[in-house]
Amino acid sequence: MFATAVIVFREVLEAAIVVGLVLAASQGLRRRGLWIGSGIAVGLGGSVMVAAFAGGIAAAAQGMGQELFNASVLFAAVGMLAWHNIWMARHGAALAKNINAVGRDVVAGLRPQYLLASVVGLAVLREGSEVVLFLYGIAIAQQDQASALWAGALLGLAVGAGSGYLLYLGLLRFAARYLFSVTGWLIALLAAGMAAQAAGFLVQADLLPTLRDPLWDTSGLLSQQSVLGNLLSVLIGYLDRPAGIQVLLYAITLTTILVLSQIYRPNRKRSTRVVSKLAGAANSE
Repeated sequence: MFATAVIVFREVLEAAIVVGLVLAASQGLRRRGLWIGSGIAVGLGGSVMVAAFAGGIAAAAQGMGQELFNASVLFAAVGMLAWHNIWMARHGAALAKNINAVGRDVVAGLRPQYLLASVVGLAVLREGSEVVLFLYGIAIAQQDQASALWAGALLGLAVGAGSGYLLYLGLLRFAARYLFSVTGWLIALLAAGMAAQAAGFLVQADLLPTLRDPLWDTSGLLSQQSVLGNLLSVLIGYLDRPAGIQVLLYAITLTTILVLSQIYRPNRKRSTRVVSKLAGAANSE
């Protein structure tokens, strides 16, 4: 549930930031609410279609190389999570600048109003599609029940949307940087945990060597089935009896994400520009 809430919170917050930027940049434009609302609706509809498509693939794979399918979904989720952290570290400020430019051009009559719907719709579709993939990965890695996934998703949706609105009002101008930093670390740890789980499925399918199994056994000290062990499993990918290959892939994944995020991250002043632009524009209304 916690992992689901973190993922959905981060994605909803990013979509809310895009919506807020478009609202701030298009202030004074007649019917902007209609165009932006239409974009949100189209993006949500596309995300539902992606979810239905993914569900059909999962149903078709039942009983046919299930371990390989599970590992493929997890590795795809790991790749998307890694790309997400690295891309946002590099391009967050430029994204805010481009969205503001589109909004100003629409207000000035230099671009058609439907571009507002296009920008918002694509943002919502992108974040919604990522949520679908990530939730499939979490469901496979953590074996969460549907009720727990839904509870986490609804919690993340509510907190993400609320944080986005407060950010738009300028109330989270300084706190947002820390929100993204904390969730970035959590997402990196979730991705590493998913990579370890994927390695476990490939070991079960005899497609990867174990490199010693188990590498250690801490089940007597902290069982993965206990409340604390389960929480750590969700937060940092804790395994009480991991194979060596799982530990290796965990370390490689986490190190790669953190190193590349730092390499491609602009300086701190530029990295907070997306927050400053949004809050400043909202306060000027």
